[in-house]
Amino acid sequence: MLSRQMQIVVAILGTALMATFVIGLAHSISTGFAGFWGGLPVTIIVAIVLIMALYDLWEETIRKD
Repeated sequence: MLSRQMQIVVAILGTALMATFVIGLAHSISTGFAGFWGGLPVTIIVAIVLIMALYDLWEETIRKD
């Protein structure tokens, strides 16, 4: 089992890597073939997924007793 500090560091690193990937994917779709309006639903979905990921990060590492 990892220490609490190490869990926080690993969770932040994993969330940051996932966020980088999905933000890059949404940017690629919005600036590529789909255009802004075609990529808008993907951007909204990515924003919701990132909010859920950040909430899970907070719930599982920082708030946990």
